[in-house]
Amino acid sequence: MTLSPEAFRFVADLVRRESAIVLETGKEYLVDSRLRSLAVAAGDADVNAYVDRLRRPDGAREKSKVVEAMTTNETSWFRDREPFQALSGTIFQELMQRPNASRTIRIWSAACSSGQEAYTIAMLAAEHVVPLGWRVEIVATDLAQSMVDRTREGRYSQLEIGRGMPAPLLVKYFQREGTGWKVSDQLRSMVRVQTLNLAAPYPPMPVFDIVFLRNVLIYFDAATKKQVLGRVRQVLDPQGYLFLGGAETTLGIDDSWERSTIGRFTVNRPRGAVAAPTVGTAPLSGLAARKVI
Repeated sequence: MTLSPEAFRFVADLVRRESAIVLETGKEYLVDSRLRSLAVAAGDADVNAYVDRLRRPDGAREKSKVVEAMTTNETSWFRDREPFQALSGTIFQELMQRPNASRTIRIWSAACSSGQEAYTIAMLAAEHVVPLGWRVEIVATDLAQSMVDRTREGRYSQLEIGRGMPAPLLVKYFQREGTGWKVSDQLRSMVRVQTLNLAAPYPPMPVFDIVFLRNVLIYFDAATKKQVLGRVRQVLDPQGYLFLGGAETTLGIDDSWERSTIGRFTVNRPRGAVAAPTVGTAPLSGLAARKVI
């Protein structure tokens, strides 16, 4: 590793300022490894020289590349399974029982990475909601423009498809494209994609019935977590649902939320919301066959 302590501090300050992601001491190896390819592409001898480039007045474009490089884009289809079991088996049914003149369910997939979460939601909507005459609108956002572009394109390699995609749903909702796969027009029509920094003021947004904010808060400090949860609360219906990652919680951060259990999954709801249904969750469509194409 060639990264100097001074260069690490500069990158850590930049990333925290632009994205609120905290790079603590001990992450020097991560910064060094992720910036190495950027340094090579820029023609610099090593990462330290590349960081020196960032300090120059013309380094703005490279700074945005650094922030994107330091965001974690780990994702898969039906990740952790239980949240999607709760969505398809209970929450969709509960939402469709409410008075809703437009017969529309709105969902936000925040920090969507390359789009697997958003399109997983779209598949479940196509299976459980659309056939009943309802519409589902999904807003997928990410800080990184490259991830937004990938989600909008909806193209995935064989390796990416192999991470959790059930064979029946692959056949039903994807088309072969060369050595990879492309999401169907039906799913793409449900998903609107845009860039959004969770730690900055939000643009005008609709009121959502469900917000997926999974495996994001773990990268923020306590103050930023509280700020983000407060902003999410403002765009979530008072009877809505907030999905967090398995290692994330609102406890001790924002007491305007309360936890409710659906099957084996714990969902967060605005304090005072009607209790979540206690009925058991139904199997996910297409998940009985686990063979990967």
